[in-house]
Amino acid sequence: MLRYDLHTHSVYSDGTTVPGEIAREAAAVGLAGFALTDHDTTEGWSEARIASAEAGVDFLPGIEVTTRDEWRSTHLLGYGIDPEHSELAEALARVRRSRVARAKEMVRRLSADYDITWEAVIGDAAGAAVLPESFTPTVGRPHIADALVAAGYFPDRGAAFAEVLRPGSRYYVPTYAIETVDAIGMVREAGGIPVLAHPAADRHSRSVDVSALERFVAAGLWGIELDHPENRPEWIPELERFAAGHGLRLTGASDYHGAGKPNRLGERSSAVGSWEEIRSLVAVPR
Repeated sequence: MLRYDLHTHSVYSDGTTVPGEIAREAAAVGLAGFALTDHDTTEGWSEARIASAEAGVDFLPGIEVTTRDEWRSTHLLGYGIDPEHSELAEALARVRRSRVARAKEMVRRLSADYDITWEAVIGDAAGAAVLPESFTPTVGRPHIADALVAAGYFPDRGAAFAEVLRPGSRYYVPTYAIETVDAIGMVREAGGIPVLAHPAADRHSRSVDVSALERFVAAGLWGIELDHPENRPEWIPELERFAAGHGLRLTGASDYHGAGKPNRLGERSSAVGSWEEIRSLVAVPR
């Protein structure tokens, strides 16, 4: 059966793998295709498309938009968007600028207790010089975590997040995020398909609630990512019932970050029907 991984990250955001290597690994693990969904940037698309053609796997351009609904972080996957759409492009640029300012402040706070510098964080975010010199990486907490790991303070990203980078830590700084309802509208306006990412992630105290989902559906939400390694199984049935009652599609994906997370490429996936339906709704080349 053909399988597709609809949620992956490269060094253009907070993954550790270049897009070309994701394409080659996708072929190696038997995937028929994958979507590159870096945080708030489309910079890796060209490399991913070329490498996918060479590796013999299908490629779907995507993005993961940093969004928030009231108090909750609710990221949104957008497939097949027009990267030149002005409103969405400007909103994403604001998110990236805010992310850099927030990361700088967190590094400043951490530097009082840890031997960490902004230069070290940027060096890690640049993917060990594999990115074009003109590209400014989408800097985030994972890159700060990697710098702390490299300096010997923590064994891995997870430990750094748990100890010093989590909300509530005295080093933590919130970041700007687009309202989820607004982001859904912008993705639609940009010709894309909006899917709510990991709505039952175990890092939250509860799943996305029904009232929020109703607002998202009214704004144009197309699907929800239920088959995800971080979704809590006990929260899934209610979301499945809501999706069935509101015509939402269900997708599956690994949320692959290379060495940045234990998630393995292709460990969760979507079937060919979901892939082809998204393909039929967006105007992007294969």
